[in-house]
Amino acid sequence: MKGIGPVIKKIPKLPDVKKQAIKLSENVIKKTQKANRFFLAVGEINLFFWLTIKATFSRNFEFKEFLRQCFLVGNKTLPLITITGIVIGLVLTIQARPVLAEFGAVSMLPGMVALSIIREMGPVVTALICAGKIGSGMGAELGSMKVTEQIDAMEVSSTNPVRFLVVPRVLAATLMIPILVLYADALGILGSWAGANIKGEVNFVLFISQAFSVIGFMDLFPAVIKTFFFGAAIGFIGCFKGFTAGRGTESVGKAANESVVLASLCVILIDLVAVQITDMLL
Repeated sequence: MKGIGPVIKKIPKLPDVKKQAIKLSENVIKKTQKANRFFLAVGEINLFFWLTIKATFSRNFEFKEFLRQCFLVGNKTLPLITITGIVIGLVLTIQARPVLAEFGAVSMLPGMVALSIIREMGPVVTALICAGKIGSGMGAELGSMKVTEQIDAMEVSSTNPVRFLVVPRVLAATLMIPILVLYADALGILGSWAGANIKGEVNFVLFISQAFSVIGFMDLFPAVIKTFFFGAAIGFIGCFKGFTAGRGTESVGKAANESVVLASLCVILIDLVAVQITDMLL
């Protein structure tokens, strides 16, 4: 009987067993809810993507709305892209010139700056700016339409909201962002020439010829192709977050914020994949 006492003391009391069981069940329920939300979000994205593709190739394409969205996308971001492109060229030139001067390779400055702008800096920085400007605008605009039940009114009146609201915005972003990237690249090279003239006089024609002498087809082509995917991702995520916003007014700001975050993340991931593919092709 003396040996049974310590064993009885080690047996947990009944209330402790109930608390442990309740905590375990709560943890299981939380994990199950997280998994359900994840799979539900994946299903919503796939369904929205399929509806967007189906509406894109429908007969009644909203061409006027598409042109209007192209104008809005370009008009909203053009001043910011102009300043950013020039600053990128200036900063790269000012930072790289002292390092190249130590090795006596100042003549390689135009080609190095032009190559870095065209292949990486121009597309990524421009896409991130567009993600913050265009993606948030689309998310907030469609989110406010969802809150005010304008999208529901379109569905009641037999108007396909995906075809009228989503498709023109996604295609406009897909088309305009590559154009904005090329515009930013040109301004970046121009800003680099201006930066090279800070500590000396450099001929413009000579600078441009040296810049483009190192750029080949496989430098420009992959950089342009990936910008189409940047634009499609930014437009799709902005429209998806706005189209699936909640009913409360706070959901508009939430949709705009999530659009910027997810679009920026997608731009970085797409760039990572594009760099790997380009490296395999070279």
